[in-house]
Amino acid sequence: MVPEAEFTSYYGRPIVRPAPWKAEIPAYMFFGGLAAGSSLLGAGADLTGRPALRRAGRLAALGALGASMVALVHDLGRPERFLNMMRVAKPTSPMSIGTWILAAYGPGAGLAGAAELARLLPGGGGRLGRLTGWLGRPAGIAAAAVAPGVASYTGVLLADTATPAWHSAYRELPAVFVSSAAAASGGLGMICAPVTQAAPARRLAVAGAAAELVLEHRMEQSMGLSAETMHTGKAGRLMTAARWLTAAGGLGALLLGRRSRPAAVGSGIALMAGSACTRFGVFEAGQASARDPKYTVVPQRERLDRRNAPNP
Repeated sequence: MVPEAEFTSYYGRPIVRPAPWKAEIPAYMFFGGLAAGSSLLGAGADLTGRPALRRAGRLAALGALGASMVALVHDLGRPERFLNMMRVAKPTSPMSIGTWILAAYGPGAGLAGAAELARLLPGGGGRLGRLTGWLGRPAGIAAAAVAPGVASYTGVLLADTATPAWHSAYRELPAVFVSSAAAASGGLGMICAPVTQAAPARRLAVAGAAAELVLEHRMEQSMGLSAETMHTGKAGRLMTAARWLTAAGGLGALLLGRRSRPAAVGSGIALMAGSACTRFGVFEAGQASARDPKYTVVPQRERLDRRNAPNP
């Protein structure tokens, strides 16, 4: 019998070109998710009378949004390129829709954050404070309404590419990013707010950490061959660190966060670091899968074999 031919690409070159993105893109994704979750926390704290947590959420959202936009513009090269993306609205393009989601989110998050900054100025408790409080609440609620889209669309954007590891994770990747954003923003709320007001942040952090660990495991099971890239090389080290940090931060928030301020801060730092490792790990896994032709060809061959197999 003739042995089955072993595939090799032309001169071993990649079939799918790796994305031309650098570290700014996973940083942009991390800060965007952190901003979205912080806006949700800030709006909830405002409605439930937790001023310290409200301030932390709004200012964190403002700062994270600024860092996210800096990373995005740095990757684009020129600021006007972001504005050029708003010349059209293409419902079938995650990048186009994501641009408009950011445009809808930014003013509310910016105004709510500016309202908190105004409160910190001398005389912020007088007329200025009342005016900013009146503007800050609707702005914060508007930002919170758009926040889920901000946290999830980057996962949709990656999954919509031809990069094998990202595309094969299309079912779970957006949910992994949302839960990771919840864990990170809850952790930041625990760091910045006193223990007596941080209960919503703890609950968000614990729920986000648990969901991220479960969904990330399910994602790897559904990815097929490209799941190998999540366990090898730089991506493997980052994903391992993400799992340990997220688990440690979630357990710390659940068991010790309500009683100990140092434990709450340590848990929050671990959760934020774990969320960042998740974004960078997924990014590196995708790049590794694009560089190796087998992650493109072997799944294609398996699909063809199943399609051509005779019906029983």
